[in-house]
Amino acid sequence: MTFTDTSVSVVVGGATGIGRAVAEALKARPGRVEIAGRRNSIDISDEASVAAYFKQVGPVDHVVVTAGSSAPGGGVTQVDLGAAKAAFDVKFWGSVIVAREAAKHIRPGGTITLTSGFLARRTVPGAFVKTAMNAALEATAKMLAKELAPIRVNIVSPGLTRTEAYSGMDEAAREQMFAGAAERLPAGRVAEAADVAAGYLFVIDNPSVTGAVIDIDGGALIN
Repeated sequence: MTFTDTSVSVVVGGATGIGRAVAEALKARPGRVEIAGRRNSIDISDEASVAAYFKQVGPVDHVVVTAGSSAPGGGVTQVDLGAAKAAFDVKFWGSVIVAREAAKHIRPGGTITLTSGFLARRTVPGAFVKTAMNAALEATAKMLAKELAPIRVNIVSPGLTRTEAYSGMDEAAREQMFAGAAERLPAGRVAEAADVAAGYLFVIDNPSVTGAVIDIDGGALIN
């Protein structure tokens, strides 16, 4: 798609991690990039908050949602269901709310790109909440692509990615985790945030891509 000086892109969750890499990539193009999130009082789980935000921003061209990746771990019999529901409210319902409200303001040729994760289609014991959230998002993104057409709706599914999400870990343990994952992955490396950001730009740029799930996981799903 063509970016001009009047193009407006919104990155929800663009202050950190993959979202920040997407925002930086978009800032290298003509137009304006808005970063939305809790840091500027946007609660994506709250319909009124999201509606007010997009009304204030006005017409937009591209909306990317990377917010809400955390979820409680544990098996079905052990997990804190209250925390699980709270995670769904942010990542799943928050993404749906953003898509619904953004669609009212997106100009012709515009796009919405959501974020899932490789656990949507990978069985990992103790991760059923993330699996359920991400799988639900991938199914919903395809429905949105149908219902909101000609707005193009896609979803990017990252695997393990080097971001500050792991900054709380001991440095040695963190590097050992990344090194071990790189050895196991067919790609032989763990993705950087910029690698994943390229996937968002791909679906924004290609006018024939909609309803797609873009896996950027180093080959985790075929491993």
